[in-house]
This record gives sequence, C-alpha cells and structure tokens, in this order.
Amino acid sequence: MAGSPDLFVVCKNCGSEVSPYITECPYCGQRLRKRAPKIERDAEGGSRPKVPRRLPKPTLGPLRHGEIPGIRIDETRRPYATILLVGLSVAGLILLAFVHKADVAVAGPIDGEWWRVATSPFVYSNPWYEFAAVLTIGIFGWLLERRHGPLLVLIVFFACGSGGIAAAAAVQVDPVALGGNGAALGLLLAWAVPVLLARRARRDSDDDADLLGVLALGLLVAAMPLATPDANAIAEGVGAVGGLVAGLGLSQVGPRR
Repeated sequence: MAGSPDLFVVCKNCGSEVSPYITECPYCGQRLRKRAPKIERDAEGGSRPKVPRRLPKPTLGPLRHGEIPGIRIDETRRPYATILLVGLSVAGLILLAFVHKADVAVAGPIDGEWWRVATSPFVYSNPWYEFAAVLTIGIFGWLLERRHGPLLVLIVFFACGSGGIAAAAAVQVDPVALGGNGAALGLLLAWAVPVLLARRARRDSDDDADLLGVLALGLLVAAMPLATPDANAIAEGVGAVGGLVAGLGLSQVGPRR
C-alpha cells in the first residue's frame, strides 16, 4: 500500500510550492513527475470516506440540584402514603358527626382500649387545629416520601403521632390527645434536620428550602395545645423528639434508589 503523499512539493525550476497530485508546475510549466501519485481506494474501488466519530450517548440527563450521581429522584411519583394519611384525617373530622370522640380516640381513660391510640391521630374536633396539622403532614410527608419512600412516612407518622399519644395516656389520669400534632412535628423535623445539617456542613445555603416557612409551620403546630384542649402537649413533645431522632438518622443515609 502506497504511503500518504506529502502536503506539497517544491518545483525545482521556480521554487514554488505546488500540489503533489499534479505532474506539471502551474507557474513555470516544468515537468515534475511522469504520473501523479495514486489515491488510496477501498476494495470496492471508491475512495474511502472518513467515518465520523460518534460520541457515546449519556445514559442520564444533567444532574439537578441536590441529586447524587446514579440516583434520580422521581418528582412525578404519587405520594400514596401521604395521600392516605391526609384522607384519613379528613374522614376523622367527618366521623365525629356520627360518633362520640371518646369512642374512637383518646379522650378520657384508655380502659384497656389501646387501639384508640392508633386511631386518635386521625380524629379532630377543631377544624382550625386540623388545618394546621394536616397541612404540615401533607407537605412534609410528601417531601419525605418523594425522597425516602412511603414506608418511612408511615413509620414516622405512627411512631411520632401514636407514640406520643400513648405516652400521654400512660402518664395522665384523664388524657385528652386528639389529632396529629405530634405526627406533624415529627414529619417536619425528620425532613428539616438533614437539611440543616447539610447546610452547616457546606457552610452555605445553596438549596431551595425555605426554612423560614418551615419554622412558621412548626411554631403554628407547636402552639396548638394553647389553642385547643384536644392537642396534647406531652404527645406533641414526644412526637418532636421522635422526629428529631429520625432526622438525625436520615442525615446519615441517602435517598432511596
């Protein structure tokens, strides 16, 4: 196979640089060679075209803020667990139109009916209290479910909500603990603590979290025991501690794949 020709040749008569594919100098007419060099061709007789180099297609799009390589958060996933919790809370308010709250919630001595601890976080007799608690549950339940899945939301809700009500029923003679103020604070803190720790580690605030809004919702829910006797302060405190512990644990793990 012939080697690649030079980029140009020099005419020995006039010293001009000319193409290596011609036989006579176009400037002085001097004979340069008997025949032009052959152009390398492929087996079919045609000139060999250059094959364009193809870059590999990326398997993932550009990472958005807050994402980890290899992990894609599905923002379109429906928060089924959060929807269920909100729906049951709305049904609990309607239920009180037909039954007495002491029959389905902790509104007096337990008398061995500890199953009411599980239903009491869904029962509200004050619509404003329900609005503050359910709004907080909906927002932070959705945020946690989007990042960690529905099972975690259910665990945090019942651990902080029902767990707080159980603690109140255990230490109070005539406990009244309705609604999900403990669950709401637990979900809020479980989401907010990892965000706060991440900001502290980076020493900046390049995320999109509105922590002033989070603080406002937290203070609103925390003040519910002052606004209605249905919101139990002990249940709320235990729920807040549970959310704090959950948030510390979640700050050590990444989102689910």
